[in-house]
Amino acid sequence: MADVIEVGAARGDAPPPAAGTARRGASARRTGRLTPYLFLAPYLVLFGVFGLLPILLGVWLSVHQWDFQLPNRPFVGLDNYQELFSSDSAVYGDWWQSVRATAIFTVFSVPLLVVVPLGLALLLNRSFPGRTFFRAVYFAPYVLGVAVIGLLWRFLLDANLGLVNRLLGAVGLPSDTPWVTDVPWAWVSLVGVTVWWTSGFNAVIYLAGLQDIPAELYEAAKVDGASAWERFRHVTLPGLRPVLLFVITTTVLASANVFGQSFLITQGAPGTETRTVVWFIVEEGLRDNDAGRAAAMSIVFALMLAVVSIANFRLFRYRED
Repeated sequence: MADVIEVGAARGDAPPPAAGTARRGASARRTGRLTPYLFLAPYLVLFGVFGLLPILLGVWLSVHQWDFQLPNRPFVGLDNYQELFSSDSAVYGDWWQSVRATAIFTVFSVPLLVVVPLGLALLLNRSFPGRTFFRAVYFAPYVLGVAVIGLLWRFLLDANLGLVNRLLGAVGLPSDTPWVTDVPWAWVSLVGVTVWWTSGFNAVIYLAGLQDIPAELYEAAKVDGASAWERFRHVTLPGLRPVLLFVITTTVLASANVFGQSFLITQGAPGTETRTVVWFIVEEGLRDNDAGRAAAMSIVFALMLAVVSIANFRLFRYRED
């Protein structure tokens, strides 16, 4: 054996590793493969406890008649789901009325929350005195909670005592507009307040995207004789495509989950015209103590939003191709 080692050394071959060294190397490789999962473990635990577990519990509740005041919660299968699509059920009309209200709010608020912040971002991306101050001013409303925003605008838009009608009357305009008690003014109020409140967040996202577009592209477009509109169309919009995808998707989801504005500003008026899906789910689960039916509504609503989000991603992917 010694002769073999001497011959190998003479040829320049490395000696065979010891058994202990081989085991330590294999252990180090296994530890290296596990390292990423160790870093992910805190997030995976939190996601499992606060994300995956509530989803599974919601699915479980949705197939039971789950009344908090009753000792027995019988299994009902898909009955809670069928009631949402059966015209002779007790919740069919209210459910689809809330879906309609949510759709109206989303359709009118999302375009404004995509376009208005983009215009603000284009203005605030220019160099002018006080730019930082105006950036802070436009973002400031977003830091306020929905309770503050809702109560503030509930008083401002009051038909009798509100400051908005008083200012309109002072300039000779109608001063008895029912901003929170009649349609379409209730929708104008909800959409307008939401745009004023949340535009600053999307504007900041757009600003970050605009600053990532190379200035050389604008300079080359100017050299080629491109107008301001052509530079916006062929340089700015393509450069903002990933940002637009993020803004549109998150804005659609946020608008579809509206609750606080309608609950505090219009209080569902007139009647239940502005009562949204989330509000109806809360009433069904907490006020009427039917957590099973509320869970079924939540899952159906989540699937609706998933379809909209997937369609949005496919639309942007098609444009990229």
